[in-house]
Amino acid sequence: MLTRKLIESGAYLDHFRGLDPAICWDDERQARSIAETMAAAPARDADIWVFGYGSLIWNPMLCFDERHWATLPGWRRSFSLGMVAGRGSPEHPGRMLGVQPGGSLRGVALRVSGTHVQDELRLLWRREMPTGAYLPTWEKAVLDDGRQVTSLVFAANANHPMHAQDSSVATVAPLVAMASGPYGSNAEYVLRLDDELAAAKAADAYVHALASAVKTLLR
Repeated sequence: MLTRKLIESGAYLDHFRGLDPAICWDDERQARSIAETMAAAPARDADIWVFGYGSLIWNPMLCFDERHWATLPGWRRSFSLGMVAGRGSPEHPGRMLGVQPGGSLRGVALRVSGTHVQDELRLLWRREMPTGAYLPTWEKAVLDDGRQVTSLVFAANANHPMHAQDSSVATVAPLVAMASGPYGSNAEYVLRLDDELAAAKAADAYVHALASAVKTLLR
C-alpha cells in the first residue's frame, strides 16, 4: 500500500526510474508545475481545496482540516492513462484513473490550511505527477452542505504520451484484470473505488460497469 512515508522518502519515485526520461518529472519540474498552478488559482485565500475522485477518497495522505463529499459538475471519470509502474508493469500495463470533460461526478473535497499548503502540495505532486500525466486545474465543486469552493483537480492530460483515447469498459477491463505492481493490482484499485462510492451512495455507472467486468474476468 502506498504511504506518506514512501512518498516523502522518494522511494515511490524509484519505480518510475526506468521510464523514458522525457516523461519522468524530477522535484524541480514538479516545483515549477506547482508554482504555475498556484499562479493560475482564481482565489487568493491561504487555504486551498483539493478534489479527490480516486484513491484520495480513501487514502488521502494529506494533512487537511475539512473533508466533505462534493459534486464536480462538467467532469467524468475515465481510466484513460496508461500505467506501467505502481499497479502495472511494462509487460502488463494497466490504466490509471483521470477525469475528462463531460457529465458530473461525486468525490471528496479536502481543505488544506495555508500553514500546510506548500508541504502538502509537494507531497501531492510527487504522488500524482511523477510523469506529468495530469493537468492540474481549478474547478468549482459543490459541497454537500451547499457551499461552492474552488478546488484543485488533476485532470487527464490528453496530450500526454501515456494517454489513451479509448477508455471504454470493453478495452480497459482486460488490462485492469492483468495488471499489477509493487503497490498491488490494478483490479484492487478499481474494486475498492467502486466499493467506496457505493458505500457513500455516490455510485458511478462507468466505474461500476468496469468493476463488474473485471470481476467477471477474474473468475
